[in-house]
Amino acid sequence: QVQLVESGGGLVQPGGSLTLSCVVSGSIFSIDVMGWYRQAPGKQRELVASISIGKINYIDSVKGRFTISRDNAKKTVYLQMNSLKPEDTAVYYCNLRKPRTPGSGYWGPGTQVTVSS
Repeated sequence: QVQLVESGGGLVQPGGSLTLSCVVSGSIFSIDVMGWYRQAPGKQRELVASISIGKINYIDSVKGRFTISRDNAKKTVYLQMNSLKPEDTAVYYCNLRKPRTPGSGYWGPGTQVTVSS
């Protein structure tokens, strides 16, 4: 049974920083595709960043501000967020997808990030 648990969300001022963590259990992890998604009220869920063997991708609005990384020994994926803006406010979700399984995946329960002065 694959399980994902996010942590690190909270309230920060514009221009501040925050680091999210996602701990995975029940999976080999090292070969899995990991992603961070976010969803604001009334808006579609969007892929913010993803990381797999030899490939990292970011949505345009976070390039240069966010960094995704992973620690395979700890089965953990991170999202370092700098220069945060109010439009970054959303629930952030961790996602795991097995190789060669497009359209499928596992989700964590999410963690709230609020950027406000």
